[in-house]
Amino acid sequence: MTSNNSPVSTNSWLRIPSESDFSIFNIPFGIAKLNDGKVSAVSRIGDFAINLSALNRDGFFTDINAQLDAVLSQPVLNDFIALGKSVTSKVRNRIQKLFIEDSSFSQDEFIRKYLVPVDKVEMLIPVRITDYTDFYSSMEHAANVGSMFRDPSNPLPKNWKHLPAGYHGRVSTIVVSGTEIHRPKGQVIEANSSVPVLSPSGKVDFELELAFIIGKESKMGSAVSIENAEDHIFGMALFNDLSARDIQFWENVPLGPFLSKNFGSVLSPWIITMEALQPFRTEGPLQQPEVLDYLKISKPSNFDINLEVYLQPDKNGQSLVSASNFRYMYWSMSQQLAHHTINGCKINVGDLYASGTISGNAPGTYGSLLELTKNGQNPIKVGGKERFFIEDHDSVIMKGYAKKEGIRVGFGQNITRILPSL
Repeated sequence: MTSNNSPVSTNSWLRIPSESDFSIFNIPFGIAKLNDGKVSAVSRIGDFAINLSALNRDGFFTDINAQLDAVLSQPVLNDFIALGKSVTSKVRNRIQKLFIEDSSFSQDEFIRKYLVPVDKVEMLIPVRITDYTDFYSSMEHAANVGSMFRDPSNPLPKNWKHLPAGYHGRVSTIVVSGTEIHRPKGQVIEANSSVPVLSPSGKVDFELELAFIIGKESKMGSAVSIENAEDHIFGMALFNDLSARDIQFWENVPLGPFLSKNFGSVLSPWIITMEALQPFRTEGPLQQPEVLDYLKISKPSNFDINLEVYLQPDKNGQSLVSASNFRYMYWSMSQQLAHHTINGCKINVGDLYASGTISGNAPGTYGSLLELTKNGQNPIKVGGKERFFIEDHDSVIMKGYAKKEGIRVGFGQNITRILPSL
C-alpha cells in the first residue's frame, strides 16, 4: 500500500466501470437487506455490495478486532463506528487489499460467496441517528436568502461571519434515499391576506447538503477542539433537507424552522469515510473579519466535492437544475463541530450534522429552488416546462463525487419522490 488509504495498484481483478463512484479508492460503509432477507453491514465496489458479515465469519477480519462478529451483523453501523478509526480504517484497508490485482484466492468463488449486485439488495438507513443539527454555512446561500427576505444591501445577520449558525432538527423523519414523502400541511398566508389557513404546502423545496456522521463521542462539559474535530467525524453522505417555504415564511419568527423542516429529510445510504476524502482536501473561502481563536483553522479543511441536483417529473426524463461544489462552504465541518461543542454540548456516535444548503456564486450553482427561482418569481425549465417548486410525483435526485489525478470517490445517489398530501 502507498499509504493507509490507497492500494499500490489502481487496478482490481473485479471489473469496475471507469466512472464508478465506488472505485477501489472509496470503500464506503452501509447497511443492506441482502437477497436472502438477512441484514448486514456492507461495503461497495463497482456495482456490487460486499457482505462484511460473511467476510468476517470466514476469517478475513478476525485478526483486527474480536467484536467485529457482533457489530457487523447489526441493523445499524453505530457499534461498528464506535470501535474507532483504528478498527474501521483497518477493515477498509483490508477490503482494498482483497480487490487489488494480485489477490491470491479464487475470484469466482469470492464473488459467489461475498458479493451481491447492488440492484439485488435493499439499502437501509446506515446509522441510528442519535441527534441532528442543521447548519447555515454557505455565504452565497445566506446572502441570496437574506436579499429576498431582509435588506438586499445588508443580507447577512450581524453574527453570520462570526459563528456557524445552526438549529436542532427532528430525527424521527430522517429517512434513507428512495423513501417517498407526502407533501406536508401547515399554516400558510395566502396572497393579500393577514390570516393563516391550514393548507398543503405549495412551495416544497429541496436543499442540497452534505451530512457528516459522528464516530467518537465527547464528554459533557468539554469542547472538541478544532484541531481534533475530524477525529470525531467518521464520514459523510448526501443529504436532502426538504423544506416547505410557505410554511417556513409564516412560522420562522421568532424561533425559526419547525413544521417546514421536519416532515422529511433524506440521507443517502453510503457513508464515505474521511480517509477516502483526504485527496480532495482544499482551502475554503477567506474568512473576514478574523474569527475567534477557537475557530481558527491551521490546515485546509474544505473538500472539493462536485454536487448535482436533477428534477425528474413523474418518472420522466431528468433535468439538471443545479451543479455546485462543497468547497464553496464558508464554515468548514471542523469549525461547525468546534462551535457546536464550545459550550460543553456532548456529542454521541451516530449524531448527524447537515452542512446547510450548498450554493455557489452563479445561478446554476444554487442549492435550492428558493434561490434558483427567486422564491417563485423566475421559472426554470424542467422537461421543457416552466417550474417554480417541487410538484407532486416529482423526484429529486442528488449526486456527488470527487475526482483528482485518476482517483474518483463518489457518494452514489440520493433520491426523493414527493407524493400528494394525505
